[in-house]
Amino acid sequence: MKVAIFGASGGTGSLLTERCLGAGYEVTALLRSPEAFPFRDRVRPIEGSAFDGDAVRRTVDGADVVLSALGARSLKKEDVLERAVPLIVEAMRDTGVRRIVALGSAGALDDSLSKQPAYRRWIVQSIVYKTLLKWPVASQRAQWRTLSASGLEWTMVMPPMLTNSRARGHCRIDGDALPRNGSRISRSDVADFMMQQIDNPQWIGKGVYIAW
Repeated sequence: MKVAIFGASGGTGSLLTERCLGAGYEVTALLRSPEAFPFRDRVRPIEGSAFDGDAVRRTVDGADVVLSALGARSLKKEDVLERAVPLIVEAMRDTGVRRIVALGSAGALDDSLSKQPAYRRWIVQSIVYKTLLKWPVASQRAQWRTLSASGLEWTMVMPPMLTNSRARGHCRIDGDALPRNGSRISRSDVADFMMQQIDNPQWIGKGVYIAW
């Protein structure tokens, strides 16, 4: 299995890289600073930016599947997903790569909180998503629009707040909305779930919510 990873140096991306290598996969990772990447000697590094179409294409070319853990690194307006995901989709189309599993967010869709208690839904939608997480949520919504219109075999994994705690080895899964009172999940459990989707057709062309 040949895997292309975007966002490999981030919190979730490094876990994905570690798991792919542990599974014996051939990994190509797009990295801004390959020399600082802890798995640099075990992957095929492509030095460059996710905003560089040529670097993105070289990362994707020859892969069986693309894993993306790209996302905002702050609460500011960064437009990471708005700029990078269209380039990944274009590169996949050009090189014939079909499968992509992308890390998203529970805030990507309007009805994502439909199973939450009314008070929590109001607080998150009316305050958190419109103030503190305004720009990260906008980016996730842009990613959803790009993937859903791509024609690729895409899956967008949509967790709530990510933690760096230890994996529990299980999570609640829902294709319609965030599981009731689901407020967090570890990056380790998310990485494990994303790995499981590589060969799983269940969520192709869909988003899937996961939470503890």
